[in-house]
Amino acid sequence: MPAAPQAYRPETAILELGDAFYDLVAAADFPQTILRFRNDRAAAEVGLDSLTVAEWIAHFGRFAPLPGTLQQPLALRYHGHQFRVYNPDIGDGRGFLFAQMRDGANRLMDLGTKGSGQTPYSRFGDGRLTLKGGVREVLATEMLEALGVSTSRSFSLIETGEALERGDEPSPTRSAVLVRLSHSHIRIGMFQRLAYFREADNLRALTAYVLRHLYDEEPGEDAPVRLLDLVVQRTARLAASYMAAGFVHGVLNSDNINVTGESFDYGPWRFNPTWDPAFTAAYFDHQGLYAFGRQPEAIHWDAMQLAVALRPICEAEPLIAVLDTFGDHYQRAVSNAILWRLGLTPRDPDSDRALVQTIEPVLRGTATLIDRFFFDAFGGVLPDSYGEEWTDARAALATYAPHINRRSHPYWSGEPCSMLIDEVESIWSAIDENDDWAPFHAKIAAIRTMGEALADAAPTR
Repeated sequence: MPAAPQAYRPETAILELGDAFYDLVAAADFPQTILRFRNDRAAAEVGLDSLTVAEWIAHFGRFAPLPGTLQQPLALRYHGHQFRVYNPDIGDGRGFLFAQMRDGANRLMDLGTKGSGQTPYSRFGDGRLTLKGGVREVLATEMLEALGVSTSRSFSLIETGEALERGDEPSPTRSAVLVRLSHSHIRIGMFQRLAYFREADNLRALTAYVLRHLYDEEPGEDAPVRLLDLVVQRTARLAASYMAAGFVHGVLNSDNINVTGESFDYGPWRFNPTWDPAFTAAYFDHQGLYAFGRQPEAIHWDAMQLAVALRPICEAEPLIAVLDTFGDHYQRAVSNAILWRLGLTPRDPDSDRALVQTIEPVLRGTATLIDRFFFDAFGGVLPDSYGEEWTDARAALATYAPHINRRSHPYWSGEPCSMLIDEVESIWSAIDENDDWAPFHAKIAAIRTMGEALADAAPTR
């Protein structure tokens, strides 16, 4: 029986915080608005899939307000550590919060933008987004969603007809505006800004907002500790899911970590071809601070910055005690994430950890392709082509029960779906040179097929 259509239910919850948290802004007036990607699957979850093309462009290219929600976009105020250096001169510099609404699970959802024009926090930037950057973000979010990572959803991509000059790609280059659907855009950096200015009352207000609207909990006397506990759990799970996906975010600054543990803001991302802990995504990450194998450490460090920011309204000891739980949460989450990707039912924490510790060094030592391994081993049986070095891993996998419908989906009769840099560049080249969007749309279809296969066959985490 088909699901009932989701009603559009607008919200304005962010306004209860008041104008100490944001600035009213206006979108840029773009020369063109050419719809390039429309995520009707995500739109259906918030009751917006029935919009006509003209209505879609009016709202997500010209930013006419949606009914019942924010009547003017908000540029959120925040600070953050960028590569461990504190920066008080940032904020929403090329994006804004455009609308809020409820999804089918009754979660408060935000529609935010990237490339929508200048704000008071743009500094020397033009507030724009390259079309290539928008295409890359759509590909990243689609792939991560399919691989079970909690991520923002690329909701809309509209080409905007401007020629942008950029130092890190051939210029002039095409421009776009992206809209993301997220379960909040509240960043750790928002708390850091309030602590920087010693705004204790506003720290309490933001803590209460997050607990009430994003975690469905009424704040009590221990609200800061409870908030940190929830964020530690969610961010540990995020770090684990990155590892199981073979994903490198590239820029895990504290302003790029939100308080629901939902991945977002994809700049120099990469999928790691092999299990290489030193693999980096950002050409400017010279020290490998955000390398593949250091992502759990980096995200834990960001959670520590939230704890520091909460100190004006909370004693240190309970915050430290919560931070100390990150490692245990991560270990459980990474075992669960890897077992999920293998289509196997977890057993007990010790056994699950031992399985991961058996697989990981062989993956690393043999330079086996990550996506190939998870495809071949799905259901727990390694093909004979995996040699003697896999003997212990093969035996450990055999002790696990596969989930139902192990490999019944047609996806498993083909080849693994990957998203390595060469294919990303090939998809972009077709668009850039010939305005050929067929490889882009074909890739999204292939990713969604993989996501369906994993959702059908993998156990619920």
